[in-house]
Amino acid sequence: MGAKYFGAAVRRREDPRFLRGEGRFVDDVTLPGLLHAVLLRSPHAHARIARLDVTAARAMDGVAGVFTFADLERWMKPLPLFGAPPPGLAAAVTFDLRTAPQYALARDRVRYVGEAVAMVVADSPARAEDALARIVVEWEPLPAAVEMVAAAEPGAPLVHPEWSTNVAVGFTHAIGDVERVFAGAEAVFSETFRIQRYVGMPLEGRGVVAQWDRRDGTLTTWNSTQVSHFVQQGLTAALELPPHRIRVIAPDLGGGFGTKASGYAEDVLVPLAARALNRPVKWIESRQEHMMSAAHARHQTHAISLAARRDGTILGVRDRIWLDLGAYNVWGIVLPYNTVAHLLGPHRVRDMRVDVQGVVTHKTPNAPYRGAGRPETVFAMDRAVDGLARQLGLDPAEIRRRNYLTERDLPWDLGMPYRDGNPLVYDSGDFRAALDAALEAAGYEAFRKEQPALRARGVWRGIGISGYVEGTAIGPFEGARVTLDLAGRVLVATGAVNSGQGHETSFAQVAADALGVPLDWVTVVGGDTAAVPFGVGTFASRSGVTAGNSIADAARAVRAKVVAAAAALLEAAEADIEVDDGQVFVRGARGSAVELARVIQASIPTFARPGVATPDFDATAYHHVPTVTYASAVHVAQVEVDRDSGAVRLLRYVVAHDCGTVINPLIVEGQVHGGVAQGVGGALFEEMAYDAEGQLLSGTLMDYVVPRADDLPWIDCVHLEYPSPRNPLGAKGLGEGGAISPPAAIANAIDDALAPLGVRVTATPALPARVRELIQRAPRTAS
Repeated sequence: MGAKYFGAAVRRREDPRFLRGEGRFVDDVTLPGLLHAVLLRSPHAHARIARLDVTAARAMDGVAGVFTFADLERWMKPLPLFGAPPPGLAAAVTFDLRTAPQYALARDRVRYVGEAVAMVVADSPARAEDALARIVVEWEPLPAAVEMVAAAEPGAPLVHPEWSTNVAVGFTHAIGDVERVFAGAEAVFSETFRIQRYVGMPLEGRGVVAQWDRRDGTLTTWNSTQVSHFVQQGLTAALELPPHRIRVIAPDLGGGFGTKASGYAEDVLVPLAARALNRPVKWIESRQEHMMSAAHARHQTHAISLAARRDGTILGVRDRIWLDLGAYNVWGIVLPYNTVAHLLGPHRVRDMRVDVQGVVTHKTPNAPYRGAGRPETVFAMDRAVDGLARQLGLDPAEIRRRNYLTERDLPWDLGMPYRDGNPLVYDSGDFRAALDAALEAAGYEAFRKEQPALRARGVWRGIGISGYVEGTAIGPFEGARVTLDLAGRVLVATGAVNSGQGHETSFAQVAADALGVPLDWVTVVGGDTAAVPFGVGTFASRSGVTAGNSIADAARAVRAKVVAAAAALLEAAEADIEVDDGQVFVRGARGSAVELARVIQASIPTFARPGVATPDFDATAYHHVPTVTYASAVHVAQVEVDRDSGAVRLLRYVVAHDCGTVINPLIVEGQVHGGVAQGVGGALFEEMAYDAEGQLLSGTLMDYVVPRADDLPWIDCVHLEYPSPRNPLGAKGLGEGGAISPPAAIANAIDDALAPLGVRVTATPALPARVRELIQRAPRTAS
């Protein structure tokens, strides 16, 4: 494939309409006779529903329907569950795995604040809210399991009594001989690190619009989802309809970040209401609803130990890991095993043992959020590496140089399976080169020389490093269809959903090069189940690899059809036909060129003659992706800490990353910048805090703080391209990477700034009050 557009810094084609306020989001969908749905949600973390009376609500003006579990019981099927271990993984790791059915409406017990109990549908949102207030519920509060480590112990209140435990996922996994390594180690570092509960917080909340057509028994639903085809599968089961009668459209998404990749109650409730009432129904989530009922994320505790030689060579890792899954184990082994698979990262370590417990609590269910276990495990590992370096008197950069893998080491087999069940083998990269590039870009040596003088003046600045290796682009496929119209213009349809990644631009670059047409001839449509029959969706940094290669395959197939038709039209051999810039010509005779539209039109039969070829300029591809590609990066953060207040200010941030062959460097940098911003939120600001009774304390944006523009420094990106041998484009995933390392890099920088005091950050977020407390309790003092 030529590279006229692939790799070029093309400006995002979708941005002008967003800047003009002309995006098409789910709340922009309006239909004649539209009704509005609102949901009654539990105010308790754990309670029995003793009585639920909706009589008064049903009698109110404008109310079209009120629905409880009993009303919809015939349609109440368990919400989708994900994350069963594939055969290759199940053969290597013994999982103690438990799941429990979650229904769209609670039947007789609620298990978290925000769980849906009833739905009101009315002719306006205000009337629906008024009716909601008339519903009478008698609750019998029950004890709640809130703190995950305590919830894993015997005697804790049970989230699902039939389990007799709150451990939903339990397993132990080891490679090498950890006990031997620790027994012979010259140095051991141990610490417990806690990563808080925080969330994706997309600018646009969730929303669903559904329209039932009784004439032909079809449903069309618009859903702010990252996974249109998964939503279609769930509705197929719930509504007992074949897939071709259910069309799911994901319009423009105002962010997703994994939050919109789960299966939700509203995905099925709104279509059920539309079918029951034979009217279109809309539900738009409020911010308060989003914070209590949309999927939460992160929240892990690691009791980690490193064994090493005196020179800093890391020999082995032991880690005991707890994960808070919330009230339901929706994602199976995904988060626990993702955490384990990414623990060793760029380090040359052959011996590891982990003991993992995924624990259910009376909190909003967790789901993968940008990084999905990687930020937590990288925080534990990189904080431990810095702790070991300090214990041994080594510079944090030097200990990494001694332990990072280089290009000569790859491919590197970790001796364990990845989450997809295939061997975990790093495909390409040079992690030490990334370290050196990041340090150079950050001016690391100059900073170290300047730091003592700054401290002497009472300026407490520090620099922190974090590196990761990320399995990206999980398969097994993504669907893509490429079609030429009568004018020679191109329609690309894919199951991948654009939620800010720039698909309309980057996918057009791939298609334009493969077809040999101008970029502005290509239109990209994603997330419409009517446009491509089979698809997966956008998550796990997968779209560039999975959809990109499928688009390239389909476009090449269409190009081959064009070449065959042009050869007949121009009376030349197919091998001599070239296509470039929307023209078709015989090689060496550019004067023979005809417009692509002419070739297509010549293929259409007329009354006078048949076409020169079958007018089938359409192809669908499902590029098989059996296992992941491994992207990597090193982040360097510079901070300044105010000793009096504990406030942390970011001064500079550098990312040296490898995402394989870069399709569009502008989009790549935008993805890195956005990810870093979310990682900074996890490091310094954001926390979904609960009290001992399971009440959400940070349920509004007054209490849950996200980074502002002035909280972020300029972010420098260094592109390192190590093409993956695992797909024709050589691409690796990118979307999550920026969010993985900021918590570790920033915490390391805080420790470095306060090193004379002996401060150690062991939990995030590093809020000013917490940093100030660490300073006050510091084992050493400094003037």
